[in-house]
Amino acid sequence: MSSESAITKHQPAAIEPPHPTRSRFDIRHHARIVQRKLTTRKGWFGDYDYAWLCSPVLPFSIGPKKLNPRRQPPFYGIDDELPLVLAMTSGLQHALTMLAGLITPPIVFASTLALDAQMSAYMISASLIGCGILSLVQMSRIKLWKGYYLGTGLLSVVGTSFATLSTADAIFNALYANGTCPSVTAADGTVTRGACPDAYGMVLGTSLICSFLEMGLSFIPPRTLQRIFPPMVTGTVIVMIGASLIDGAHQSSSDSAFFRLSPIIITELFGSPFLKNASIIVGLVVGCIVAGAAGYIDGSTVTSAPAITFLWVHTFKIGVYPPAILPMLAVYVSTTMEAIGDITASAEVSRLKVTGDDFDSRIQGGVLSDGLGGFISALFTVTPLSIFAQNNGVIALTRCANRAAGRWCCAFLILFGVLGKVSAFFLAIPNSVLGGVTTFLFASVVVSGLRVLSYMEYTRRDRFILAAAMSFGIGDLLMPNVFTYLFDGVPNPNLGLQGLFDSITIVLSTPFLVSGLVAVVLNLIIPREAKEDEGVEVEQVDQAPEASDQAQKA
Repeated sequence: MSSESAITKHQPAAIEPPHPTRSRFDIRHHARIVQRKLTTRKGWFGDYDYAWLCSPVLPFSIGPKKLNPRRQPPFYGIDDELPLVLAMTSGLQHALTMLAGLITPPIVFASTLALDAQMSAYMISASLIGCGILSLVQMSRIKLWKGYYLGTGLLSVVGTSFATLSTADAIFNALYANGTCPSVTAADGTVTRGACPDAYGMVLGTSLICSFLEMGLSFIPPRTLQRIFPPMVTGTVIVMIGASLIDGAHQSSSDSAFFRLSPIIITELFGSPFLKNASIIVGLVVGCIVAGAAGYIDGSTVTSAPAITFLWVHTFKIGVYPPAILPMLAVYVSTTMEAIGDITASAEVSRLKVTGDDFDSRIQGGVLSDGLGGFISALFTVTPLSIFAQNNGVIALTRCANRAAGRWCCAFLILFGVLGKVSAFFLAIPNSVLGGVTTFLFASVVVSGLRVLSYMEYTRRDRFILAAAMSFGIGDLLMPNVFTYLFDGVPNPNLGLQGLFDSITIVLSTPFLVSGLVAVVLNLIIPREAKEDEGVEVEQVDQAPEASDQAQKA
C-alpha cells in the first residue's frame, strides 16, 4: 500500500491551488484588503466558530452519542482570505505546538557541554528566533529558474532536527574522550565534564559545510528520492531517532511517570481543541506549578536574564571536526527523508493534490529550503533544522491551512525568542519536569515512525530488511558501547586514519544512523519479489487464521 493511497482516501476531495490573476505587487489591491480587514467585523472575526475552538469536552458528552454536536467550522485553504483574529489564534496554536520541540535540543546541548545559564538561555532564544525566520522562508514559494522553487508554499514550519541530538551526543563524547574538551576524573572514577562551547562550534561548522548535500539532493527528481528512501527506510530512521532520545529523557526524569503525564492525558480527554494542540505546554505549566510549590524552581536565571536579546549576543568559535563529517552528512540525508514525508502530509491536510508537477515542485522547494536553512541556521548559531510534522495535526483539527496563520506563528516564535525572560523561564524548568514531558514528546516521534512503516506492504523482503536494520539499531540502544573499542587493536594509526576510525565509530554507535544505513543498502541490493509470489504469500497469510480456527474446532 502506498503512502498516497493510505492517507488520501480518508481526506476530503482535493482542490486546485489558486491561480491569482493580479500581480503580487499590486499595492492598491493589497491596501484595500488591509483596510477591509482592519475596518470591518468580517475582516476581524469572519464566520469562524470560536466557541467550538475554545469549548472543553464535558464528561457527560463523551461517548458515541454526544450532546449538542457542533457544526465544524469552514476550511481555509493556503491562500484564502483569513480573518485577523483567526489568523492570530491559529498562529499561536502552531507556536505552542512547536515550543516544547524547539526548546528541548538547546537545553540538552547546553547540559551535555556544561554551559552556564546565560549561554544556555541564549541558545534557546537563538533557536526560537532562527526557527521563526527560516519558517517564513519555508512557507514562501520563490521561483528560481527552470521550474525550480525555494520553499513549499504550504503552512510548513521548521524546527531543530531531533536527528542532530543523538549524533551531536556521540560527537561530544568523542571530543571529551580525546581531550579536546576538558574533563576531570575523581579518585572513585567519576568523570566531571568541564564547559566546552568549542564543541558546539564544531558541530555548527560541520553542519554548515554538510548542508550542501541536502541542497544538492533537492535537485534530484522527488520520485527518484522516494525509490531510494521508501517508507521502510524513512520509518526505521524515525523510530530509532525517537527511541534513542527516549532513553536520555527518561533517565533525567523522576520515577512518577503517571503524575508527569496525567496533565497531558486529562487535557486530551477534556480540553478544548485549542488546549489539545498545546497539551505538552499544559503539562509543562502544571509540572512547574507543582515543582515551584515544592521549592524546586530556581528563579535566579529569570531575574538575571536580559529583557531583550537577539542572535549573535553570544557567539561560538566555528570549526570543523573531520570525524563528524560523515555522521552529519547522514543527518542531512535523514532530514531529506523527513521533509519528503512531512511535505506530503502537509499537502494532504491542505487539500492539495499529492501527485503531478506542482506537488513535485513543492517537495523540491521544501528540500532546498531545508538545506539552505541548515546553512543559515549554523550562521544563526542553531543546529540543523527540519520541517515539523506536529503542525499538520493543528491544520487537521482547526481546518485552517492558511499561510497567514503560519506567518503569525513565526511572529510569535520570534517574539518569544527576543524576550530574554521567556527563554530564561524555560531554562529554569527542573529536569524532572522537562524530562517527563520530553519523554512523551520523543515517544510521539516513535509513533510517527510507526505510522510511516504502516505504508509498507510487509512482503518477505520488506520484513527481512526491517529486521536486519532494527537489529543493529536496537542493539546499539541496549549496548551503547559495543563499537567504542572496535579499532583499538590497530597499532599507531596516523591522524587521518584515526579520524576515519572515529567517524566510523560515531556512525556505528548512533542507532538511527546504523539502522538507516543498513536499510538503504539492503533495499538497493536485495531484488524485489515477483508480484505473483507476493500475492501467493499474502493469500497464504490470510488463510492461516482460517486454518487455525478449523484446527481448534477439530
